[in-house]
Amino acid sequence: MFHWFEQRPFFFAVLVFVFVAFAGIIEIIPDFAKQSRPTVGTKPYTLLELAGRHVYIKDSCNACHSQLIRPFKSETDRYGMYSLSGEYAYDRPFLWGSKRTGPDLMRVGNYRTTDWHENHMMDPASVVPGSIMPAYPHHFTNMADIETAYAEAVTVKKVFNTPYDQEGMPKLGTWEEAQASMLEEAKLIAADMKNQAVKDAVANGQIPEIVAIIAYLNSLK
Repeated sequence: MFHWFEQRPFFFAVLVFVFVAFAGIIEIIPDFAKQSRPTVGTKPYTLLELAGRHVYIKDSCNACHSQLIRPFKSETDRYGMYSLSGEYAYDRPFLWGSKRTGPDLMRVGNYRTTDWHENHMMDPASVVPGSIMPAYPHHFTNMADIETAYAEAVTVKKVFNTPYDQEGMPKLGTWEEAQASMLEEAKLIAADMKNQAVKDAVANGQIPEIVAIIAYLNSLK
């Protein structure tokens, strides 16, 4: 049989291609599937973090900031460990970005604090001299859309089987329980802030956008 193929270069080439392709599929696909699963420690966003992510998208932060660290020394030296595909398992949509007018934010939660973000959002140039980033004072007065955040979490739990309410994962519960959970998380963020109006709003049961987006940025690690 093999002698027959050796006398016919075209069929021999096809046979080689089929064998190589089959071997490649057997080798690559299982590993690809494994790498696409959530990495150890990766969890869905809490409801407050999800609300902050919506603020991030609404104000097009991804137009100037990427969330994708490439495996190059120049990037890992500056931003930390390169990105793994499994870290994005619960991101819908992905916010990789394609431009870095500002720095990458994939690991920003490892080296920036709530206090830093508060000052930076109010007046970027006062924190980073020469910064061209615009100020976002409206984050301190606009209220976060927590209803949409809850609706998205319920949807992805049902449609994509996102593991909310499982052991060690963020809780959803009823809408009333979700509101209480978000407010408790917001109080922890507000406690590290200086803006009294924000503190008062949270104390009165409201969640300003600045609290939500800081919760989201703090979660990026």
